[in-house]
Amino acid sequence: MLKAIIFDMDGVIVDSEPLHKKAYYKMFQDVNIVVSSKVFASFTGQATLKICQTLCEGFNLKQAPIELVALKRKHFKYIFENDTDFCLIEGVLNLIIDYKKNGLKLVLASSASMETINKIFTRFQLDQYFIAKLSGADLKASKPHPEIFIKAAKASKCKKEECLVIEDSTNGIEAAVNAGIYCVGFDSFHSKNQDYSKADLVIKKLSQISYKKIKGKV
Repeated sequence: MLKAIIFDMDGVIVDSEPLHKKAYYKMFQDVNIVVSSKVFASFTGQATLKICQTLCEGFNLKQAPIELVALKRKHFKYIFENDTDFCLIEGVLNLIIDYKKNGLKLVLASSASMETINKIFTRFQLDQYFIAKLSGADLKASKPHPEIFIKAAKASKCKKEECLVIEDSTNGIEAAVNAGIYCVGFDSFHSKNQDYSKADLVIKKLSQISYKKIKGKV
């Protein structure tokens, strides 16, 4: 029986990927590296520190990964605060309200930093709906490792068999599958070059997983 929904944030609740991309490419300029679009796409769903560690190793940078993290977050903060068009993904607020109204527990499991999560939740007044928020930046392993979803299920106080994950990235879907949790792959126009083949269910619109439509899946 379905009792809890675990939401990814970027690409599911908000489309902040373009903002992150701008911030990353400004950071790439700061440290004089050229990152291909294919390589950048492979980072989707991973925590910033993990990405910066990969960059430092791959480009043999003199800067420490944490320095790259600070540069990227500085750029993201400015972009986030000055982008007036930034909004929730279409249909997600209705879905969140629908789930909450039907007694489901909502947990956020995002690779974003807790600072970014809190900025977004404050901006869109989302804290009232969620019982817990987890940041991959605070954990030992990054998606596709299942740690964040295992902890999210525990935070919901439900069995993993009673949980459902909504993800839009290859790494996130693999993490949910590795955690043994039913996974919905959200293949929206916001998501580019991601693999949904491992998801238990693939959707194009969030309205396809209203409580009435999804309650019997888990």
